[in-house]
Amino acid sequence: MTSFKQKIKEETSLVLGNAASQKSEMLTEKEIIHLPAPIQKWLKVSGAVGKKKARTVALKQSFLMKLKPEQKKWKHAVTQQFFNAENPAFIWTVRLKMAPFVSVLGRDKFIGGKGEMQMTLNGLLNLGKEAGEKMDEGTLQRYLGETIWFPSGMANPHISWEELDTHSAKATMNFKGTTGSGTFYFNKEGFFEKFVAMRYYGNAKDAKRYEWVITAQEHAEFSGIKIPSKMEATWMLDSGPWTWLKLEITDISYNTEHV
Repeated sequence: MTSFKQKIKEETSLVLGNAASQKSEMLTEKEIIHLPAPIQKWLKVSGAVGKKKARTVALKQSFLMKLKPEQKKWKHAVTQQFFNAENPAFIWTVRLKMAPFVSVLGRDKFIGGKGEMQMTLNGLLNLGKEAGEKMDEGTLQRYLGETIWFPSGMANPHISWEELDTHSAKATMNFKGTTGSGTFYFNKEGFFEKFVAMRYYGNAKDAKRYEWVITAQEHAEFSGIKIPSKMEATWMLDSGPWTWLKLEITDISYNTEHV
């Protein structure tokens, strides 16, 4: 277990770099004037405008998840995640209790434009590792959708925008050769409602893209910024919608050094 934990610690340091120790500037209205109207409105109503830009993000979540569509009971998990909002990257770790004294310890990461997921049994036995172009694209799309937890990240120059209507905008991110996109939807007050992306379901050679939808159930304020605090994730599969994840943000901090 120690070696896998040490690997995660080293990767976390790689994600964060020295970004947290650098000076963070305020996000101004002038900086967001080029963004689609729905994104400008979200940045304002969330409270991000006039606050320091997020260079790094550290958050904790409580999870209820299902590992396959036919699973009836929800499994509880706790997770921790770190983001670099300057040079897009994240690392996410999860501990999922399967039985007494038996847990799955996993890690998902997006670093340098590349994605990788690894799962272990109790941190000792490797249960599998997934990487490749499909993972690269999928983890980039995940990063893109999760900018709703640090709204100033939407102004990152690696993201280009297309306004669709008064309540939605499509984002495309290109970073170190990996490209992915998704659409953000907002309510009439300007708050985030959902993010939809055509994302690979699995990493097999014949894996197909399906709609991957994350929806906001509740919002809460952290450090003066109001963000989605309870969310659900759903795959729109051929067999029908499969909601596989319910999460709650239990703690979030910006621009602090955590390793």
